[in-house]
Amino acid sequence: MLSPRVLRTLSEAAYAFLVIITIVATGLSCAAILSQAVRTSPTESWDRNFNALIVGASYVVLLAVSLSFCVKRRVAVRSKLQRISRTYRTIGRGDLPDSVHKYVTQEFTRACLIAYESLPTDVRHPGWGRPGTKYSGVYFRRALLDTIPHIDQLAHVVIPLHPRLKPHARMLHHFRFLTPLLARDADGMSALHYFDAAVQVARYAARELTEAEFAEGMAAAEQITQCLNECRLEMLESDSMTQLNEQSIK
Repeated sequence: MLSPRVLRTLSEAAYAFLVIITIVATGLSCAAILSQAVRTSPTESWDRNFNALIVGASYVVLLAVSLSFCVKRRVAVRSKLQRISRTYRTIGRGDLPDSVHKYVTQEFTRACLIAYESLPTDVRHPGWGRPGTKYSGVYFRRALLDTIPHIDQLAHVVIPLHPRLKPHARMLHHFRFLTPLLARDADGMSALHYFDAAVQVARYAARELTEAEFAEGMAAAEQITQCLNECRLEMLESDSMTQLNEQSIK
């Protein structure tokens, strides 16, 4: 496919070629008709040759009309371009004729209605959030697995000697040092257990995560993140109190 610059050059060359061909053809026709007018005159000369005068005057008028059209078109285009603002500004109703404004408004309204009616309303794709819900456009498997590096980063802030994350490590094993920090429910399960179960499904299950499984996994990840953030804030407060005590002693 040709580039826009090459296409523009070819277009300008073709236009110039057509103009030259038109000028040459017009000049040849004028010379041929004038020659015929001279040959058919009684004196076979230019003296008192009314036909040659008429032919010459016709081509002069044609040249003048052609030049006037070219100049008129050039001036009209330039005047319209000068009316366009060089800086961006919003076009208001006063900048357009009423008929144009009405037409633009109707087309814009029609486009909005078509776009709205084209939106999916009751479409379900396995592993994806349903349109119109808070999970619209969310891929459950990827979104859940993306929470692991963030939790691991917070865990290293709270526990500097926390082990490095391995690609296929179980969440229960990798975050085992966080177990004492997490509350347990009536069944003796912590948020880490639910998070581990959801991650295992996201990693190894042949089917996609359901919305309920994804919501449960994300809720567990939120609880773990909240617990780590609270621990981090307590550590910062403890450090600040220690520094104040040391300064007061000095």
